[in-house]
Amino acid sequence: MVFLKILLYGTHFIVSLILIALVVSQTSKSEGLGAVSGTSSPSLRGRAGVDEKLSEYTRYAAVGFLILSVLLYIFATKFGWVA
Repeated sequence: MVFLKILLYGTHFIVSLILIALVVSQTSKSEGLGAVSGTSSPSLRGRAGVDEKLSEYTRYAAVGFLILSVLLYIFATKFGWVA
C-alpha cells in the first residue's frame, strides 16, 4: 500500500509540473501589451500548429491531473492517507 501511495503522489506531482509548463509555454490570445497599441507583430507561419499541439497536450495533462486528483481523494478518504 505504501508503494501505491508513493506512486500516486509522485505521478500527481509530475503531472502538475507538466501541466504548469504547458500552460506557461502557450502564447496568449492578445499577445501581450503590443495588441493594445496595435504594434504586435504577426505570428509566424508555423506557430498555429505548435499552439494546437500545446493545447492538445494541455488538455491531456489536465484530464490526467483531474483523474489523479479524484483517485487520491478516494484513497485518502478510504485509507486515511495524509501527504
